[in-house]
Amino acid sequence: MKPLKEVVGAYLALSDAQRQLVAGEYDEAAANCRRAMEISHTMPPEEAFDHAGFDAFCHAGLAEALAGLRSFDEALHSADKALHYFNRRGELNQDEGKLWISAVYSRALALDGLGRGAEAMPEFKKVVEMIEERKGETPGKERMMEVAIDRIAQLGASNQQKKPGYKAWWEFWS
Repeated sequence: MKPLKEVVGAYLALSDAQRQLVAGEYDEAAANCRRAMEISHTMPPEEAFDHAGFDAFCHAGLAEALAGLRSFDEALHSADKALHYFNRRGELNQDEGKLWISAVYSRALALDGLGRGAEAMPEFKKVVEMIEERKGETPGKERMMEVAIDRIAQLGASNQQKKPGYKAWWEFWS
């Protein structure tokens, strides 16, 4: 039997974090995501609790909070941890789907914030496709969609502004 107190405390902290993310309270959301993981790790490993899945849920929220705080290196790290779990599961229409979308969105924001626009572009496109495909409700999807479409347009425009006939420095010497 699962230790009820730990399970309730962990899910309550994660629920608070999700509410705070929608409200834009990123400091509080990050703290609650970390707290939820700390609480869940107090459960013995032999308990019938999906530790990997719960950590993925927490990292999805943490990544979004960290991206909101402009801590892009940490956001990318958390998003990648969450995506390691979600990409193997592939259940977009399940309840976990909204967290999967959030992790992809956070990864795109982090890559963009780190100046890695070429890598961020396909992630933003993936966010748009995932939101359009998802059957259930995703909190904050209008904001995610708006930001993703805007960043796709801006990243696409910056790629088109490269001068035609431009040669890299090494081409002059060859």
